[in-house]
Amino acid sequence: MHVDTGGFGFPTGYFCIRSVATGRLLDVASGKIEDSTDVILWPAKEQSLVENLRSPEANNQVFFIDSTGALCSKASGHAIDALGDHLVLRHRRPVTYPYPNTYSHPLPQFTYDPQNGRISITFEYPPYGFPATTDWTKNTYLLVSTPKRRPANIIDNASKFFSSAVSSSMTMLAGAGHKTSAVTPDDVFGNGAIDLKEDEIMDEDRGEENEIDDSAESLRLANIICIPKSQESKLVSERANLRRQWEILPLRATRARYSGEFSPRRKRTLPDSPRTSP
Repeated sequence: MHVDTGGFGFPTGYFCIRSVATGRLLDVASGKIEDSTDVILWPAKEQSLVENLRSPEANNQVFFIDSTGALCSKASGHAIDALGDHLVLRHRRPVTYPYPNTYSHPLPQFTYDPQNGRISITFEYPPYGFPATTDWTKNTYLLVSTPKRRPANIIDNASKFFSSAVSSSMTMLAGAGHKTSAVTPDDVFGNGAIDLKEDEIMDEDRGEENEIDDSAESLRLANIICIPKSQESKLVSERANLRRQWEILPLRATRARYSGEFSPRRKRTLPDSPRTSP
């Protein structure tokens, strides 16, 4: 019997999934096989794309799509599920009632569009961890990479301090002799005085500064974003668009005739953005 998985956009057999924005591969963290293990982004552990030349220790960066559209890890054979806005390894579970529920539910389907490089996720039940909507089926769920900023150093902090001090002094001079109004919560939160953590920033609300990916750490996160289908055509920045793009790297049974089995593509860097560690 012939099984066609072409409807999901992925090739048959094994493959790696590479983020266009970071150059990192989808990776089951630390090669673990336990249920709910995080699926992250990590630099390629193996350079060859020939199956029998690859180290088995790199199998946690290799995946396949099964006949139902579930994305599965080669290392364990377990499927990938969504837990809130991130991916986790999921063991198959027995049906428990009322079905479906957060413990027992159909696995999501993963679909790759080679035209735009996006990976979409389709649920048969209201996805756990996303804000409740009147009709969750009217949303599109996309896999994205999340940038990571390097920690602020003493120079960065000093620069912010002096910049803030100068700005405050100018404001005081300009407003001398005038009655000042009370500070409202909107003034504090609305003008950026209190920074949000990276995981508290909505993907579509990221400013230019929050798109910078300059951390020296190897780890990056792969997250799921929810977009109303009515807003799918909404324009996003080039960096945000890159973070929604993925490359599928099929594994081969034999060595190619040309040299260089695997050419790890460096993160695509815009002219005014800093480079990251490979």
